[in-house]
Amino acid sequence: MSIRQTAITNAFRVLQTTGLSQLFAPFTQGCGAVFMLHRVRPARAGGFQPNRHLEITPEFLRATVERIRANGYKIIALDEAVDLLKSGYGRERYAVLTFDDGYRDNLEYALPVLKELGAPFTVFVASGLVDRSSELWWQALELIIAENDQIVFSSDADEPTVCETVDEKCFCFNRLVAHLKNDVSEGDQRAIIRALSSQYGLDLAELADQEMMSWNEVRELASDPLVTIGAHTHDHFALARLTEDAARQDIEKGLERLEAELGQRSKHFAYPYGKHNAVDAGAAEVVGKFGFASAVTTFPGVLQSASARDLMLLPRVSLNGVYQDPAFVDQYLTGAPFALYRAAKWLTSGFGLRART
Repeated sequence: MSIRQTAITNAFRVLQTTGLSQLFAPFTQGCGAVFMLHRVRPARAGGFQPNRHLEITPEFLRATVERIRANGYKIIALDEAVDLLKSGYGRERYAVLTFDDGYRDNLEYALPVLKELGAPFTVFVASGLVDRSSELWWQALELIIAENDQIVFSSDADEPTVCETVDEKCFCFNRLVAHLKNDVSEGDQRAIIRALSSQYGLDLAELADQEMMSWNEVRELASDPLVTIGAHTHDHFALARLTEDAARQDIEKGLERLEAELGQRSKHFAYPYGKHNAVDAGAAEVVGKFGFASAVTTFPGVLQSASARDLMLLPRVSLNGVYQDPAFVDQYLTGAPFALYRAAKWLTSGFGLRART
């Protein structure tokens, strides 16, 4: 476990054992929570799983639904949650389950569990991944590094990066992800991934075939009354890193592909990546022009009455596969971890400002 994971786990344990989260709850709990998930599948073996934060087991999904309900929350569709948010708290707190990207395991593993439990959910589909025209780059990178003991990141590299051990592979993965997300454009990011995939014999379209739903499978999922299909762009680009016109085109193409394949226009939207370096006021303004009823980010937090004033930037609670513990779900619902996170960021930024001045 990394230092960061250990710190987070310890912080949650302190909140739980001291009862601080329950003390804070009347001030931090809010009216509801939108949970963010990606994949649901049986646990994998092996030490190198850099994308495991994106996947939980079917058993933990079931436990999560049970914990949400045990805490007095009603699991409802996103449409209903937006209506309740706009009209006020109401009598019941509520939770929404959302899945990003369009993985096949949403159909194979998540649907049977949630159907049995009668829990509605939303799947935000990136149409380019279903079309097999976009790159599942984070998964491609994991596979390339997992299968090679040395990686040459570019033709400019003086020597290959050794990645024989799990720690070395994690270092390689994190180094390249940081580079791809922060140092190069979205277009160059994909060009690098295509070059690496070609160099190391990975077929990106075949990878998407293995991991992502086909349009027939999306239609099968959409036909269930518990399921809402939302938009997630076409190429899964970080919108804030695009020009306004490019962002608009990516959103529009995703919407058009979903409408062409499913016969209806999506009412809800999820930003790819969804954090501050991928979502800003400009991106939210572009999204708002499409008439969505809501747009969800990955900004950590629960829904508050104030969220109704900014439906294009709704926070979510990440159901992180690294922390598959029902006790974490209890803590999330109090809202306390997110309030403490924001306070820590404020204090850190304040100290940083004073240090510079």
